[in-house]
Amino acid sequence: MESTQDNTASQAQTEKIIVGATPEPHAIILEQIKPLLEKDGIVLEIKEFTDYVTPNKSLDDGSLDANFFQHKPYLDSFNQEHKTNLVSVGGIHIEPMGVYSKTIKNLEELQEGDLISLPNDPSNGARALRILEKNGLIALKGDVELVSVQDIVENPKGLKFKEIDAPQLARTLDDVSASVINTNFALLAGLNPLNDAIAIEDKDSPYANILVVKAGNENNPNIQKLINALQSEKVKQFITEEYKGAILPSF
Repeated sequence: MESTQDNTASQAQTEKIIVGATPEPHAIILEQIKPLLEKDGIVLEIKEFTDYVTPNKSLDDGSLDANFFQHKPYLDSFNQEHKTNLVSVGGIHIEPMGVYSKTIKNLEELQEGDLISLPNDPSNGARALRILEKNGLIALKGDVELVSVQDIVENPKGLKFKEIDAPQLARTLDDVSASVINTNFALLAGLNPLNDAIAIEDKDSPYANILVVKAGNENNPNIQKLINALQSEKVKQFITEEYKGAILPSF
């Protein structure tokens, strides 16, 4: 049995990390590493968010030590728009973006003037448009990296596009012919990318989801312990077994 003095010393060595995450799969993945961090004397507190803006603002104002929900193109866009200095510590997994519909079984069934909903943030909106282009529905300007609906140069079916906050896209499925939805929000709505998507992003997608901190904190010992746990064999095995290809490890 430890003495009172030993207990006090042990408690003093325990530190807490607060990480912001969207519920699935990010918060679920973080839950898997709590035992690993506890062995290193770190208590992990997970704060869940259902949007893409608040967790970055909370990281910037110091309310969070790190967040885990976004990919690098979104982070770059956010930093530019909000004058923040948030940086990636490392990639964890890839979530192939998918196209979903309640009325059609494949994209060839889309009719003249049909409405498609897309994420309204620049990086995910561009990503969604690239999926539609790859499937032959539209053509985009070749000299623009972060394309938008204004960069559509060919649209044979005269498709219309509605840009919506990413967390709300699944709710638009009753009102649109198809919607391009980020996998984390698709899973939250009970949609499985492998079973329910009528088109899906290639598995070599560059949009790996990353652990993010404020610039200058990348080498903080506790942050290094956090990224090591997230890039562990335990997490790789969990992602592979739990999501069966709908989400892929990126490390």
